[in-house]
Amino acid sequence: MTIKLVTIDIDGTLLNPEREITPAVFDAIQDAKKTGVKAVITTGRPISGVLSLLEELKLNEPDNYVITFNGGLVQETASRNDVFKDTLTYNDYLDIELLSRKLNLPLHASTKNGMYTANRNIGKYTIYEAQLVHSPLFYRTPEEMVDQEIIKVMMVDEPEKLDAAMEKIPQEFYDRFNIAKSAAFYLEITPKTASKGQAVIRLAEKLGLTMDQTMAIGDEENDRSMLEVVGNPVVMENGNPELKKIAKYITKSNSQDGVAHAIREWVLN
Repeated sequence: MTIKLVTIDIDGTLLNPEREITPAVFDAIQDAKKTGVKAVITTGRPISGVLSLLEELKLNEPDNYVITFNGGLVQETASRNDVFKDTLTYNDYLDIELLSRKLNLPLHASTKNGMYTANRNIGKYTIYEAQLVHSPLFYRTPEEMVDQEIIKVMMVDEPEKLDAAMEKIPQEFYDRFNIAKSAAFYLEITPKTASKGQAVIRLAEKLGLTMDQTMAIGDEENDRSMLEVVGNPVVMENGNPELKKIAKYITKSNSQDGVAHAIREWVLN
């Protein structure tokens, strides 16, 4: 069946190791658009972290979509209107914030308007994330967060500290939330109803597509949910070895225009 929707992760997938969109990847996405294929950036980043990419790829035109916050928010790119949104409750945030203190991990919460941390000594990876995604960063106590629409919370630290802490997270939290690493130093927590996979399902339904008509391209654990639901899961050669076990196709690495190869080989061919 013809593929009509391609959801594409950013870091380690769309971008090469120099964090660039190569001409080959740009051309492949434009050629896919010309045939009526929807190319949808699907990322853990907030919308502020993808605006320049949407513009560069000409995906900020009417009738285009973007999935951000690991599926917590789906927007129409031109109008920035919300199509679907899932948020954490204030009590969810309080429970996660308390857990982060018990685990001694820096933490920040993400909203459509910026990032918020209750850490007086702001974690270096929180600062790095704010710079990476061009997001304002605010210090707020937990009590001051009551009116915020929190879409995602991140625990951040050195990889070995994060891995050790993950083993101490009570099962209750895994039952209540989606918890996945998006990078060695990022642990992302979203509502149970929010995932890249759920966002892709909802968007496909809105577009009147079957899952056989969908493809997802990713490289890391936070891509698993969308790779599991699409009809054509593609994992990058540089991707997590565990993800490759569920792939229908393995494309080239992000240093070898893997996204372009996937589109030309299995969408346009």
